[in-house]
Amino acid sequence: MTETHWTFFSNHAHVLVCLAESPEATLREVADQVGITERSAQRIITHLDEAGILRREKHGRRNSYVIDTSAHLRHPLEEHCTVGELLETILSPARVRRLEKDHANYNARMSS
Repeated sequence: MTETHWTFFSNHAHVLVCLAESPEATLREVADQVGITERSAQRIITHLDEAGILRREKHGRRNSYVIDTSAHLRHPLEEHCTVGELLETILSPARVRRLEKDHANYNARMSS
């Protein structure tokens, strides 16, 4: 019997988890962790940014990422759940609360 390699979460979810754990990770670090190319990681981050799930902040030549834990998931089967609820299944509740604070701080900076 041939073993197939699949996971319950998409690469989009994997990238989101990587950035939730390490908001200043480079594309190469994210790609290596997820097992995808840097180009794919960039494309996924662009999708997440365009969907309003995360925002990029430039710090010189580097980016850091701020995740909106209140954003809702996109598929009709799970659109009743938020990004924060998804992340709580993988990360500690304390880490998700930190993401919520980071997002609130980001919003405050952008509105002033």
